[in-house]
Amino acid sequence: MNILKTAAHKLSLNLSKRQLEQFEEYYQELVEWNRRMNLTSVTGHDDVLITHFLDSLTVIPELHNITADKALRIIDVGSGAGFPGIPLRIALTDIRLTLLESTMKKVRFLSHVTDKLGLDNVEIITGRAENLARDKQYRESFDIVLSRALAPLSVLVELTMPLCKIGGQVIALKKGDIREEISAANKAIVALGGESREIQPVQIEEFTDNRCLVIINKIWETPDKYPRRPGIPAKRPVS
Repeated sequence: MNILKTAAHKLSLNLSKRQLEQFEEYYQELVEWNRRMNLTSVTGHDDVLITHFLDSLTVIPELHNITADKALRIIDVGSGAGFPGIPLRIALTDIRLTLLESTMKKVRFLSHVTDKLGLDNVEIITGRAENLARDKQYRESFDIVLSRALAPLSVLVELTMPLCKIGGQVIALKKGDIREEISAANKAIVALGGESREIQPVQIEEFTDNRCLVIINKIWETPDKYPRRPGIPAKRPVS
């Protein structure tokens, strides 16, 4: 685990022995469950440490810039095998984390691995973002809404912004040349109550594929008509 420990230092993150043990246990459970279901195509030990774990942790410097009176409430939309949510919860013991995943098999894995790792303050919800954002308990209630490899930004904005509270942030983990993707999403960002703040490059040598964080500030209330019913955002992105 020295690879992860050393790389995390570049994010000003000092992982304890216990945290490194949790990451190792997470890896072992991921590989074991991956034999029975499709959780990830990346299974090599060092590859998982960098491609999944370290990539998830690149959000942390941005989270450290946020001032809050209480523990940050964070939701990982389309969590899949738990990225970026679970690595963040291992590294940041004081956050309140919600994992949202629509596939029951993956939800079972998320439930198993969070129990196995002894992670508290983690809520796991089976469902879709379009439906959860209609629940008054969750609509516009999160400080940070995260998503990684879920959808193009023009679609992702409608799935995430209704869950973000005013003054909060949506952070999308992206890679490659995303200039056209961001341009196509500008109208959706404004329509859903947001304002693009910045594209923050991930500048550590472990990544050579132009990874970045797309950060969107939530500045006003999302109109009641959003999100539209499940499936519509993907079929007809706001434009």
